Amino acid sequence: MQTRLIQPDAEGLSEASALLAAGQVVAIPTETVYGLAGDARNPAAVAAIYAAKGRPSFNPLIVHLPDLQAAQRIAVFDAPALALAQAFWPGALTMVLPLRKDAGIAGLVTAGLSTVAIRLPAHPAARALLRCFGGPLAAPSANPSGRISPTTAAHVADPDTGLGGRIPAVLDAGACQVGLESTIIGWQGGQSALLRPGGIPAEQIEAALGQPLTQPAINPDAPNAPGQLTSHYAPRASLRLNASDAAPGELLIGFGPIAGEISLSASGDTTEAAARLFEMLHHADAMGRPIAVAPIPDAGLGAAINDRLRRAAAPRPG
Repeated sequence: MQTRLIQPDAEGLSEASALLAAGQVVAIPTETVYGLAGDARNPAAVAAIYAAKGRPSFNPLIVHLPDLQAAQRIAVFDAPALALAQAFWPGALTMVLPLRKDAGIAGLVTAGLSTVAIRLPAHPAARALLRCFGGPLAAPSANPSGRISPTTAAHVADPDTGLGGRIPAVLDAGACQVGLESTIIGWQGGQSALLRPGGIPAEQIEAALGQPLTQPAINPDAPNAPGQLTSHYAPRASLRLNASDAAPGELLIGFGPIAGEISLSASGDTTEAAARLFEMLHHADAMGRPIAVAPIPDAGLGAAINDRLRRAAAPRPG
């Protein structure tokens, strides 16, 4: 199969929508990372997402929707969930909410759970495609399972490190602005919980809720949200964290005063670092050398960056 790049104009959106309607999968841009989209109502299309990625079927997917009304047809919203939707949607926030019995979502999307992860993407091309397609799209990151997330169409279409040759098309709208997957929030025992740090800092969500987020223990063998596997976002090369300098043969990715060969942000800006993280990991991995990364402050977006780096550096399965 040849993976084609298509433009997010009227013709390209119509082509992508037709592929999705036929049960195919298409990589699409969002403001966070590129996602591998399929019709969330079609079990065969959802199975094709898992197959293309090599993703374990116990790892649930996020459903992407055009507006709050569409989201409320799939999930049950209480007052705190509505408050977060009004504050952060469309945007880089995913909420895990009770699944409506008549939602019509394929069981593979939720990995058999009674909850569903949903968000409204802010990217104009993603929103245009959702309107053109007219249905919910399941869309995990458009990369082989466990590997570095894609922030450009070229990352997706690479036949060696991406999904090139496994999927028919990528809707190419340039580089993703946020560069980290969405923050995932759920509710457990009546308490709001941070299930995955991401593109919206937890502090902003706590301010909107007027209460702190709990951080529940995560079981990577039975995740209740995407992005919870122990090893995830990983380059092919080994990765060493909190490095002040490079060991012999290593490529050092710097941050702030630690320059490195390349840098996430020379000024120490975590927003810039988040947007550049996966791009820099892809670049470093292509060099074929072990990778070291300078320390990142563990606050704001730095918490999400460190979450990705810890999982990227974790021992690889198998």
